[in-house]
Parts: sequence; C-alpha cells; structure tokens
Amino acid sequence: MMRTASLLFYGCGCLLAVIARGATAIETCDVAIYGATSSGVIAAVQAARMGKSVVLLEPGRHMGGMTTGGLGATDTGRVEAIGGLAREFYERIARKYDDDRYWTHQSRDQYIPPGPASRAADRRVMWTFEPKVAAEVFADMMREQGIAVRFRERLVPKIGVTREGGRIVELVLESGARIRAKMFIDASYEGDLMAWAGVAYTVGRESTQAYGESLNGISTKYTYRHERKDEIDAYVIVGDPASGLLPTVEARRMTEGAADPGIMASCFRMCLTNQPSNRLPIEKPAAYQEQHYELLLRSIEAGRTDKFFNLLAMPNGKTDSNCTEPFSTNFVGMNHGYPDGDYAAREKIVTAHRNYQLGFLWTLQHHPRVPELVRQTMLAWGLPKDEFAEHGNWPPQLYIREGRRMIGELVMLQQHCEKLRPVAEPIGLGSYTMDSHYVSRFADERGKVRHEGNFDRHVSPYGIGYRALVPKADQCRNLLVSVCLSASHVAYGSIRMEPVFMILGQSAATAACLAIDADTSVQQLPYARLRDRLVADKQVLEF
Repeated sequence: MMRTASLLFYGCGCLLAVIARGATAIETCDVAIYGATSSGVIAAVQAARMGKSVVLLEPGRHMGGMTTGGLGATDTGRVEAIGGLAREFYERIARKYDDDRYWTHQSRDQYIPPGPASRAADRRVMWTFEPKVAAEVFADMMREQGIAVRFRERLVPKIGVTREGGRIVELVLESGARIRAKMFIDASYEGDLMAWAGVAYTVGRESTQAYGESLNGISTKYTYRHERKDEIDAYVIVGDPASGLLPTVEARRMTEGAADPGIMASCFRMCLTNQPSNRLPIEKPAAYQEQHYELLLRSIEAGRTDKFFNLLAMPNGKTDSNCTEPFSTNFVGMNHGYPDGDYAAREKIVTAHRNYQLGFLWTLQHHPRVPELVRQTMLAWGLPKDEFAEHGNWPPQLYIREGRRMIGELVMLQQHCEKLRPVAEPIGLGSYTMDSHYVSRFADERGKVRHEGNFDRHVSPYGIGYRALVPKADQCRNLLVSVCLSASHVAYGSIRMEPVFMILGQSAATAACLAIDADTSVQQLPYARLRDRLVADKQVLEF
C-alpha cells in the first residue's frame, strides 16, 4: 500500500521521513544503536543528553541485557573505577531502595548484601538489586530523554547493513523498517551490525604466541577441587569406552596454548526466591534428558554435597544464582555455535540452556539419587512470581560471556590489563579479574572427565583505549562497538562486565556525537576533545 510522503517526529526528536516507496519507511536520526543491552541503553541516554536524535533497536524482547536479566550481583572490580552514567545508574538503584515500598518481601535491615563490606558501605550506591528494579531505573533514564526501545527489530541477515564509501548509510530490518543515521553503535552481545558491516572480527581463543599472552589458548592447567578429587568417569557405562561418552564430553586431545574457536560457557543468572508467598515451583522440563545430569549425579555419589550453584543474596529474599564448578549451571561446550549462528540456531541454543538449567534444578530437588537432605534444601527455592512474568518467570537473557570480538585499531591484551603496556587515549577503566569459565569438557586418557579453558588472575584498574571501540579506518568510518569491542580472549575476560559495558556505551555515544559535530570520522576525532567531554561527564579515566 502506497504511503504519501510526510514528516513525523519519533522518540527524542528523531526525524521520521516516510518516503513513498511501497510500504517501506526510511527513518533518519543522528545516532542509531543496535542492541538495548545496558551498554546500548546508556549510549542512547548519553547521545540524547548531548542533543542528538536517537533510535535504539533491540532484536529481542528484553531491555537492559544481563543487568536486568538476573545479574544483580554486579561484578564491579574496584568501585572507584566506575563513573559517569554507570555510577549514576547504581546511585539511582540506591535511591529506589531508600523507599520502604520497595521492600516487599523483606525489610531493609534483614538484607545483607554479598561481596566485600567496603563495597556495601556507601549507602549512596547500591551494587546488588532485583532485575525488575534495574529495569525500572533504565526505563526512568530513557523516559526522561524521550527515548523508546523498539523491540523485535532484527537486521536482515548478512545484507541488512548498507555501506557506501566506507560508511554505513542504512540498516534494513526484518520488520521492513530502514534506518539511516550519521553514526552507528553496535551495543549487542552478538555483534551482528559490526560483522555484517564488513568489520574484521574473531571468535574464540588466540594461541599464547599470537599476542604473547600467557593465559591465552587451550588450558587444562586449572582444575577445581571436586574435579581433582572425585575422578568422575566420562562414559555412559562406567569404565566402558564402547558405551560412548556422556553428553557434553568431547573425545579430542588438547594442545596446551593452541588457538581454539570455542567460547567460554554460558548460563542464565537465575533469579530464585525462598519466600513462600512469592515462590513458584520448579517444573520438570518437557525436554528433560536425564543423561545431561549423569555427571552431576556421579559427583554427588562421589561425595559432593556442597553448593551446586551460588545463591548470592538480592533484596526481598531473591538471588542472583551463578554457576560453580565443575558440574553446575554452565552448559559447558553447548554454546560454541552461538556467535556466528543464524537467528534460528541461536534460539535453539538459548532454549537448550534454559531446559538444561531448569532440569538441573529439578534434578537436585527431586531425583532419587540425590540425598534427601540436599533435595529438601533445594526445594526451598523457586522462581519469583514478580520477576520476568512475560517470560514465564525465567530470565530472558542468556549470559553470553563472550561472542564475536572486533579486530580494531587497538586490540586490548593481557599486557594492557596487567599494566605492562600503557594504553593510549583511555575512555574508561576496567578493574575486574581476568577470568574465563570453562570452554570445553573432555575425557582424559584414563576416561576421566576433565575441563579446560578456565583462568583467574587479579588486576588493578587499567585504561581501556578509545581505539578498541573503533574499526580500522579502511573498514568503517562511522561505527563504534561498545560490547564486542577489540580485545583478545584474555583481556575480554576482564572487560566483559556490565558496569564496563555501560562505561563503554557512554564513551562510544560521546565520540559519535562529537564526530557528528566535527563532521569527521570516528578515527579522526581528536582525542583531546573526547577526553574533555568525558571528564566533564564524570567518566573515570585514571586511577
């Protein structure tokens, strides 16, 4: 149906130019952001505060990424390294909880936040929170700037990014919408905009030799206590190689330090509650496969009775529940096809992880091979009625700890995180431990289960360079990447934290707006100008 040409205003002053081209509307704005993660939301708010028109596109149905998706126990590192809009977000969380009406299933005095006491001492900032409260804060920040997230707006695969003369000119979405902008930010966990714009990227681990990083590549050196002690058999029938390997166990041999395309394991950060008035029982998934929990059951029969996943305390009797090792809520090795998978393949992976974790909980609560004491302890926990109601009370965001990573003008490395190599042009700080969850699970030469890919090394606050957010100039001149930024597997293991993604979102948006004002590319933007604005907006650039 033909539409007559007209002009409308969308969102934060964004000009909607409806052009008579069939039923297709071409929308123009200053800054188009793909991915309403925490980084994307903060980028949108910053761009709007700088007076620019914004379109924020989310390929899914959820705003806020992991920050509103169950990761309420913020991985902060040094809290002094968090400034700008990221700190404002956590300050707004604290102000919400200053209101007694937000304590619905628990009093303020009953709540003991997890983590170091120093992190909990400042009542002006709150680092732990319920998902729905985080979503409310983001919604407040967006509403104040007149921005609305547009959900279910997915790029047309492979061809949804139109380029001319080294610049992105248009995004083509499956809905039929077409978005034209002066600057683009990829704030997604997947990096589709970056990849389909023809920007170079990598997936998986580099070898130790690639960048001279001691922690990179395949690594079987680090094992957890239970793995060392329990010696779990890897075969379907114990001791019988002819019976085949159990699910998730690989047969291949590992070469220490070698490059590998696998990515660290994913899970959902489960929001659970032990408050009877707010608790829904864990139902056995229709797709339950008992063999997926045989390793767990064997570890229990070998004597494991301690925590099978974390129960990090959130307000109102809720948790942020993360994996522990070795057999926990991480579905080890089952996410390797996610970064470059098509939409259907990714959805299949997400569903498999959801079924695995629900089945994991149900097994601990009901399976006859689980001791009665463990079952009764686990039965105290269920899904909160007042979280994720539109998603069946289950977190909507799979924790994609690592996906694509751009190869930009600067590749952040282990040496940068350890401050052995200075970083030029910092636009924010990272300070969380360099770490990686397991990447794969395999049978050793004795038929015992082993894991590889884990590392954990402390760092002090370090600078993240501006050039890690921008592609090489000959690839794209009006794109910034705030989540799938340019970093090695090791460095990304520290950078990949939600507060840092917010910091990078703000800095990316600031650079985009200044580049528009200067009519220049993101590569040619003078750093001094960017630095001045970041400092004025309370971004922390030095420690």
